[in-house]
Amino acid sequence: MLTRRRLGLRFAAAAAISAVALLMSPQMAAAQKKPIKIGFSMTLTGGLAGAGKAALIAMNIWRDDINKKGGLLGRKVELVHYDDSTSPAKVPGIYTKLINVDKVDLVVSSYGTNLIAPAMPVVMRKKMVFLALFGLAVNDRFKYKNYFQIMPAGPVPKVDWARGFFKIALAQNPAPKSIALLAADSEFARNAVSGARHLAKEAGMKIVYDKTYKPGTPDFTPIMRAIQAAKPDIVYVGSYPPGSAGMVKAANELSLKTKMFGGGMVGLQYASLQKNLGPMLNGIVNYDFWVPAKTLNFPGVNEFLAKYQKHVKDTKAGVDPLGHYLPPYAYAYLQVLGDAVTAVGEIDHAKLGAYIRKTTFNTVVGPVKFGSNGEWAKTRTLQVQFRGIKGNDLGQFEKEGSRVVLYPESVKSGNVVYPYK
Repeated sequence: MLTRRRLGLRFAAAAAISAVALLMSPQMAAAQKKPIKIGFSMTLTGGLAGAGKAALIAMNIWRDDINKKGGLLGRKVELVHYDDSTSPAKVPGIYTKLINVDKVDLVVSSYGTNLIAPAMPVVMRKKMVFLALFGLAVNDRFKYKNYFQIMPAGPVPKVDWARGFFKIALAQNPAPKSIALLAADSEFARNAVSGARHLAKEAGMKIVYDKTYKPGTPDFTPIMRAIQAAKPDIVYVGSYPPGSAGMVKAANELSLKTKMFGGGMVGLQYASLQKNLGPMLNGIVNYDFWVPAKTLNFPGVNEFLAKYQKHVKDTKAGVDPLGHYLPPYAYAYLQVLGDAVTAVGEIDHAKLGAYIRKTTFNTVVGPVKFGSNGEWAKTRTLQVQFRGIKGNDLGQFEKEGSRVVLYPESVKSGNVVYPYK
């Protein structure tokens, strides 16, 4: 039989252990449990490496932020990723390994249409929720109900992508009557220009030039000269960064005469190209997703950008030092996934998909609501116009007004300067 003294000591020890457990931080509690693994491929080498590296920095910031709060479901979050080298052929094998060997709990996509589509069959076979990072109309082909895309293209992505460009152009007096279309020979660019082609025909515009160019084209002067000869009122381009830079330089060299120029040019959002092209950007109207403007000052976005920019500066990471384009959305698609897991309370992909479909999420890129096809229920693809760029100082792109938001009306910050010069 225990003496009263020994019994008292045992009660005291038990009370002390209980007190320690109560005082244990969420981080300590999460560390004691098996981590939640989120798997993905990412473009860390190859043509899209600059953007992929920036996206990964943003994703690591989210991981650190969520783990400081105790993780998800009281478990630490771990990111498991492999370099896809901007090669679509590598993607299926990476996701097969992530799911079957690494046993990840959740998956998200790499960056870009060409790297998202090859993962879809693997993910669909496992019936997993799939958050995607900047894919244009990927789900038009697959029609997968658990696909959710963070880029704000809109419910009809191919058409919504170009809709703002045409709304701005057709609102001018007189409205343009002819158009030149140019696309890189790749899935994203062809998709972007197919939407522009649809809108041009819908508006009764004459298509005076409609061609593709091969990625890696070294000189765009002959192409721009042919466009100039066609005398289009407006020019809509779907391109990747090297082509975008080449066309802007050729347009300036030839003093392109048209009333609007731009549309779907990837790369003009990147700090490196902005610094390189400088004043050559003035007057171009092009898509974007976030720029410094009071109308886009969503809760948390500036705090996130401060962390991102500090990390890039401290580590000398050699990526976009501003992080305006892709990084906020790379952070946001993990916010959506994390909020869904927290709300559902378990890793059940059917329940997670159902929750994401019905919910509006508050993120650093603003409210996000998905439609039935996994695209944003309402488009917020910006059309912005470069204004007043002088020299090649990168700091000017951090200021409001260097890229004026023309569309959509809900976040508009100014009116178009027309025609293009």
